[in-house]
Amino acid sequence: MNRFDLAGRLAFVTGSSRGLGLALATGLADAGARLVLHGRGGPALDGAAASLGDAVAGVVTCDVTDSGAVADAVAGLLADHGTPDILVNNAGLQRRAPFTEFAPADWDAVIATNLSSAFYVSQPIARAMAERGSGKIVNIASVQSRLARQTIAPYGASKGGLAMLTQGMAADLARFNIQVNAISPGYFATDMNAALWGDPVFDAWVKGRTPAQRWGRVDELVGALVFLASDASSFVSGQNLFVDGGMTAVV
Repeated sequence: MNRFDLAGRLAFVTGSSRGLGLALATGLADAGARLVLHGRGGPALDGAAASLGDAVAGVVTCDVTDSGAVADAVAGLLADHGTPDILVNNAGLQRRAPFTEFAPADWDAVIATNLSSAFYVSQPIARAMAERGSGKIVNIASVQSRLARQTIAPYGASKGGLAMLTQGMAADLARFNIQVNAISPGYFATDMNAALWGDPVFDAWVKGRTPAQRWGRVDELVGALVFLASDASSFVSGQNLFVDGGMTAVV
């Protein structure tokens, strides 16, 4: 038996209309999963659904920072498609400014998108998973859940919080045969990081700081996700798996 096979599994991936989320959704589909994609609507989400074709069972549109909107959207998801076997909390936002100049509104936006949304989405889905007696939840954290860098203190706080939320969820949900883990990517050449990998100075810093001496490719996160979403990780819970080219292993 192939314990990494996701055939027949239903996966809900937030923030999956483009970039990292779309790459993760595509990897799950390649492993056999059916998908429910998420975004705020528009051409990007339509294009993502079209690109994945028959693997897409449905699409959810909502603002994940609005707890009421999330509750309604998840209720619709459960009614239309049943309880997901896999939930991937990928929705994310970055804002940059020195700590002394960081606007409170930007702090609120970063925390709401990167941390609160995972709570809002996970809670009703975890209830349904618990009733069924199985489930996989994977939170997409960051290398910044362990390492700080100038101008992104709120982002680090949000991802550090997500890492601890992962452990707390694992502690509460393991008895229902629900495994909850996090993946913490290092520096990947995504749309959100375009200003960074396009900057020669920052590009050189990343390559010098990372033992692999390069940026990650989004497809290199797929193996970790499939592992954590599959039966291969049936006794793995509360872990934060760093996929960072060795960055967190060195000083």
